[in-house]
Amino acid sequence: MSTSAREMFHFLTLVILSTLVKAAPQARSSSDCVGTISSFSDVSTAVQCMTVDINAFTVPAGETFILDLLDGTTVNVLGEIQFGNVSWAGPLFSVTGNDITFNGNGKIWDGGGPFYWDGLGTNGGVTKPHPMMQIQISGTMSDVYVVNAPAQCFSMNNPGPLLVTGITVDDSQGNYPNGNSMGLPAGHNTDGFDVSADNLVIQQSTVINQDDCLAINRGSNITFQDNYCNGGHGISIGSITSNVVVNGVVVQGNAVVNSQQAFRIKTDEVATNSTVSDVTYSDNTATNCTEYGVLITQSYPASLGTPGNGVIISNVNFNPGTTTVNAASDAYVVAVDCGEGSCTGTWDWLGLETSGGLVGPMNNITVIAGYPQ
Repeated sequence: MSTSAREMFHFLTLVILSTLVKAAPQARSSSDCVGTISSFSDVSTAVQCMTVDINAFTVPAGETFILDLLDGTTVNVLGEIQFGNVSWAGPLFSVTGNDITFNGNGKIWDGGGPFYWDGLGTNGGVTKPHPMMQIQISGTMSDVYVVNAPAQCFSMNNPGPLLVTGITVDDSQGNYPNGNSMGLPAGHNTDGFDVSADNLVIQQSTVINQDDCLAINRGSNITFQDNYCNGGHGISIGSITSNVVVNGVVVQGNAVVNSQQAFRIKTDEVATNSTVSDVTYSDNTATNCTEYGVLITQSYPASLGTPGNGVIISNVNFNPGTTTVNAASDAYVVAVDCGEGSCTGTWDWLGLETSGGLVGPMNNITVIAGYPQ
């Protein structure tokens, strides 16, 4: 065969092969599937799909239920999730991914708290797995129902914008003593949401617990709205340690009931090089605060003590809208314990209405306007 003939043969062969490839049906992407989890052994295969359905099952004791999801995955929880009980560090559940749609569908996640609770939380006693729910996704998360968290419940570390709606954290069983808690409420350090993230909205959720409903440790552009907090320590920023920035926090439309504090900013006495700025409380209600209604303290872990001034707190506002705070007769309805020169900017408290209790110390604070001191 001549050279030109061979070239023509090869050309025709390529044309035929190209035609066959185009005519053949396209193979389905390996991720274009529904992964079903009905046991712990199903997880590694299921997360290779863009839809993950979770049926009822029990996570083995001492194991973390890890969902390392493909970007854009939809998760549907279809049954109750339980966790085997053993003393270990945790976490119990961890989810990661970008642009995730996580549908909890109101199905229960049971952390087995009564097995661990001893009134000491993570300060001592039995080692308790925490957090219970480690959330590192962007996208949306809705209708997740958690009961009996051993200690801290949700740890929010979203890598991008996240909207969280309709979450329930019910640790109400921890309100009562058990055989290991020496007469104290058995649940302790059962924070609802611990936040170290930016661009986060938590809304229309319920927390019944024995510690902070919300604790913001760092982050910016954080909104906590239309939530219900019962018991525990209310809505907190902090405690703030060194080299931390919190900026742009909106707390609005929440109801805080029967809590030690309603609204608190707490910075460590020894913290340095940190800032808390542009915090707005709007249209909230708080009833029967047992120790403090509003507490701004730079003496943490003391509520009122010798405040440090290594954290600058600026622009803390109770306006627009009206926030009402009611405290028990022997509680402080408002107390401020700033370090010298470290509470600055504009503090518009025109929208704060208080009743019951006493007005506590107002230390080193001269920038509050609209509220009698």
